Amino acid sequence: MADMKEILKKVADNMTAIKNQGIDEVCPIGIIDIENWEWPQGVGMYGMYKYYKELGETSYRDYLIDWYDRHITGELPEKNVNTMCPMLTLAYLAEETGREDYLKLCAEWAEWVMYEMPRTEGGGIQHIVSGEENHNQVWIDTLFMTVLFLAKMGLLLDKPEYIEEAKFQYLFHIKYLADRDSGFWFHGWTFDERHNFANALWARGNCWYTIGSVELIEMLGLEGAIKKYLLNTLEFQVEALAKTQDASGGWHTLVDDPDSYLEASAAAGFGYGILKAVRLGLIDEKYKEVGVKALNYVIDNVAEDGEVQNVSYGTGMGRTLEAYRVIPICPMTYGQSLALLILTEGVRL
Repeated sequence: MADMKEILKKVADNMTAIKNQGIDEVCPIGIIDIENWEWPQGVGMYGMYKYYKELGETSYRDYLIDWYDRHITGELPEKNVNTMCPMLTLAYLAEETGREDYLKLCAEWAEWVMYEMPRTEGGGIQHIVSGEENHNQVWIDTLFMTVLFLAKMGLLLDKPEYIEEAKFQYLFHIKYLADRDSGFWFHGWTFDERHNFANALWARGNCWYTIGSVELIEMLGLEGAIKKYLLNTLEFQVEALAKTQDASGGWHTLVDDPDSYLEASAAAGFGYGILKAVRLGLIDEKYKEVGVKALNYVIDNVAEDGEVQNVSYGTGMGRTLEAYRVIPICPMTYGQSLALLILTEGVRL
């Protein structure tokens, strides 16, 4: 356990110092630098918060508060699926600290998600991001980036309509993105063209459901038919993951394509979701071995300075499978964060 805690600290400290080292970014808001407000940083804050809560490392809570204080006193970017991601951790901090400024900002953004955020045909949250409308498209990423925050705010503000909308979004995304043949998920669906783009079974995209379904069930204390349905979908995915896991413990960035490279952030996300689901009694104990192998793979990919290696850069919707195979590899805050999540489960072991 001491070694695991040492690795955790290295990974967390490395994340606080991530800068763009010369990569030409196509995103309007840079997604590498820890000081920007975008989805990778939002995932980063969530992993750090979970690390602090699990191990009582209050210096990281102080880091989070300082990070948010510096950002919310300035001008935040336009609201969309990805810029919504940092709000999830802010909601937890609002609950923990009782700070009215945090809660007020979260309430404003949650209300926008509920009533003003663009919807697709049928009512799915349109995956609008910085610089791209993505008209009439739903992506798997939305479940983690936006829907978990809406669910959390439903609890904080006692707004059951938020919670019901979050449940609906999970069901809606399952309808259009879960692949009945493989058990995995497609990256996205377009209502305008009526297809799943390249039919890509992209690893990190898939892990947003592995993580998100378990977090939603725990957060809301779900029971009954919806819990059974979410877990039924998760079980099919985990069964497929067990079959496609590489001998190293990782997964390929296209989970059904062994010629695509192994990718560490997806392995961390899969492993975290699986280990937590087993611990909570949500899935069969036999899948614990899959999660432990993923944990060891992630540990093997943590450099001496805490950098999580073999993490792919942000991945937009690919129109070809080749588009996923050539995504560059570089240090990313979500790579650090997802590693923190699985390592905290490792400490529990």
